[in-house]
Amino acid sequence: MTRRFTLPTVVLASALAFLVGVVSAGRMATLGPSAARDGDPARAAAGVRPVSFADVAAKVNPAVVYIEAATSTLMRRADGSQSGRHEAPSHDGDEAAEQAERDSASGFLLSSDGEILTNHHVVDGAERLMVTLADGRRLPARVLGADPDADLALLKLDGVSGLPTVELGDSSTLRPGEWVCAIGNPLGYEHTVTVGVVSYLGRKLFDEGLDDYIQTDAAIDVGNSGGPLIDASGRVVGINTAISAEGDGIGFAVPINQARDVLDHLRRRGRALRGYMGVSLQGVDADLRRALGLGAVEGVLVEDVSANSPGERAGLRRYDVIESVEGRAVRTPSAVIRDIASRLPGTQVRLRIVRDGRGQELTVLLVERPLRESPPERADRAAPAGPAHGRGAGVLVEDLADAVRRRWKLPPDLAGVVIARVEPLSPADDADLQRGDVVLEVNRIPVRTAARYGQAVSAAAPQGALTLLLYDPRSGQRFIRTLRIDPQQEPD
Repeated sequence: MTRRFTLPTVVLASALAFLVGVVSAGRMATLGPSAARDGDPARAAAGVRPVSFADVAAKVNPAVVYIEAATSTLMRRADGSQSGRHEAPSHDGDEAAEQAERDSASGFLLSSDGEILTNHHVVDGAERLMVTLADGRRLPARVLGADPDADLALLKLDGVSGLPTVELGDSSTLRPGEWVCAIGNPLGYEHTVTVGVVSYLGRKLFDEGLDDYIQTDAAIDVGNSGGPLIDASGRVVGINTAISAEGDGIGFAVPINQARDVLDHLRRRGRALRGYMGVSLQGVDADLRRALGLGAVEGVLVEDVSANSPGERAGLRRYDVIESVEGRAVRTPSAVIRDIASRLPGTQVRLRIVRDGRGQELTVLLVERPLRESPPERADRAAPAGPAHGRGAGVLVEDLADAVRRRWKLPPDLAGVVIARVEPLSPADDADLQRGDVVLEVNRIPVRTAARYGQAVSAAAPQGALTLLLYDPRSGQRFIRTLRIDPQQEPD
């Protein structure tokens, strides 16, 4: 997935891709701003008081904190021989200078003795954390635990008591269009209050399996990271985390229920514990069902199984369809991943699968889920030269000659054909195939030469859909894509 989102910690203003706006909000009602401003006769007759976000802010603001994360940064020598973030000549030209780099963000108090919830990216790599309370006190903080996958961190202030705290809500009850309020420190402006609505629930940004972001148009900016997203009753329903780098009014928050699930782990173990099977999954749509002949089977397709993983040890295979987990039917990959992730390592999980039309049960012994790594950037290399073949799907492919293997750093035992070119607006382009991806199978038929690939594509044309098993050399992972066949698509 192309990373199109920004984690709103403080960065240089010149790096921002959007203008900072000023949003003012007064008293708002659940029926909308006009109802709050002008009054609603029916609500007044019923004795229902319009929602006041001034009251909400007054309730929550004392528990919102300002976080400063500082890191010492090595500066380059005047002659450029010392690596670092900034160029700055030293006094004598022989020694590198050092300076502190400070980022600011937000957080909120969970306990009266100084537990603070914020984002992991706020504290990641910081050498010193300083927290400013609403009453002006500035105190050092330490990290109790961190969860990089959910972008959460739990901090602790020592030697304090009687601090104001927030009330946690239930993010599962949120609905699109519901009013919410964000409080934080955008661009260093402490305790800024903005108001908007829930725009979407369950948004995927970085991890298709674990992500469940709340999207909101309440103004969130650089420095809002870790601050609370609050419902109309003054309860925290999310942790403000990211903003879109491509447009205004698009912000994202981690649901508070997702944080609840790991808080005890962070307190007791310093990290979140999640179950893991070691398989990659894909939803079953009409094209995939037709291409693989799945018939009426419902569930989630296994597109790859990692070597020596719990899934492999349990007997899971590529193209298996998982129908249920512990007797509960599943229809999406995220449903399976969240179910497995919610279980502790060492748990045995019973799966109902369908393999080649026959049902069976497998038991998987879960291990601890490894931390998610940032996806490597896709290499921008020239297309491989030489003869290539392939029609209908909109790609040119090439045999895996030694030079091609070296260019894309492919494993020596990998068998397939490499994509040399993707035709614009073709089925392959629509499926986000990239130069350098290696086609391993076409409709479950292994392809080891460009000529064999062309034959397999031609044979699949009458079905109207093509299922490819591919290898991504950037991530080292296998994945499945389904393409709608266009017999008229001819490569140049």
